[in-house]
Amino acid sequence: MFRTLLSPAITRPLSAQKATRAFSTSQVVKQAAAASGSYEHILTETRGKVGLITLNRPKALNALCNDLFVELNEALRGYDADANIGSIVITGSQKAFAAGADIKEMKSNKFIDTYKNDFLGHWAKMTEIKKPIIAAVNGYALGGGCELAMMCDIIYAGEKAVFGQPEIKLGVIPGAGGTQRLVKAVGKSKAMEMVLTGSVNLNATEAQSLGLVSKVVPAEQLVDEAVKTGEVIASMGQPSVQMAKEAINKSFEVPLSAGLRWERIFFQALFGTADQVEGMAAFTEKRKPTFTHQ
Repeated sequence: MFRTLLSPAITRPLSAQKATRAFSTSQVVKQAAAASGSYEHILTETRGKVGLITLNRPKALNALCNDLFVELNEALRGYDADANIGSIVITGSQKAFAAGADIKEMKSNKFIDTYKNDFLGHWAKMTEIKKPIIAAVNGYALGGGCELAMMCDIIYAGEKAVFGQPEIKLGVIPGAGGTQRLVKAVGKSKAMEMVLTGSVNLNATEAQSLGLVSKVVPAEQLVDEAVKTGEVIASMGQPSVQMAKEAINKSFEVPLSAGLRWERIFFQALFGTADQVEGMAAFTEKRKPTFTHQ
C-alpha cells in the first residue's frame, strides 16, 4: 500500500509542472480524458480496441496519490462504457509501475477521519469494471503498486519487475488487498513472509513461478505484449468475455458449489446471445466467427 524509501527521489514533492509525452499518430490515438481534455497524473491512449492507461508521476515513481486514483477510475469507467474498447492495459514507467501509495499525503491522517471517509475505499472501484484489465508491470510494484497490479485481471511483468508489500516497516499493514489477494496468488507462507518482514520481495521470475504473474518479457516489449493479449481478448464476443471474468472472480468470493452454480448460469445465459449462435455456426462451418457483441 505504501511507497517505500527506495531513493531520495521518492520522497521529493512532485513538481507542479505536468508531464507530457508524444505519441505515434499511425496506430495510437490520444484519448480525450476529462472534461478539460487531459489528466494530471495519468496518460490515456487507444491502440486498436485496447485502452492503454499509463501512470504518470515520474518524479514520485508513480506513487499513488488520491487524485491519481480518481483519474484512474474515471478513465477505466470511460473505457468500460466505450463500445469500441474490449480490454484495458495499465502500465507505468520502466523504472516503476507504482512504488506505493503517497506517504506524504497520508502521514498525518487520523483514525476517525480515515474510517468516516473510507480511506482507500475508492481504490476498489476499479474491480467493478466489467472489461478485462491487464497490468503491465516494469520496475517497482511495491505496496499499493503491488495491490493495484493484483486488482487487475492479468499481470505481465518486465524482466526487472519487483513485487513487495513493505508496509509493516511503516507501522501499518497493507490496506488495499495486500493481505487478501496476495495469499490467493502466492500462498499463505510466502504472503506471511512478505507482509510480516516487509523486506522479502519477488523478482519477475519468482512472481511467475508462484502464480502472481502469468508472463515475463523484456521490459521494452512489455506494453506491446500486453496490448497484443488485450487485442486477442477484445476480438472475442464481449458478453462471454465479461461473464468469464465475473465467473472467475466469483471463485475467490463464494464456496465451490455456489461458484459452479454461477458458472452454469452464465453458460446458460450466453445461449441467449447472437455471439453464441455465430460462434458455434462458425465452428461447424470451419470459418472465423464475426462477433457483434450482442
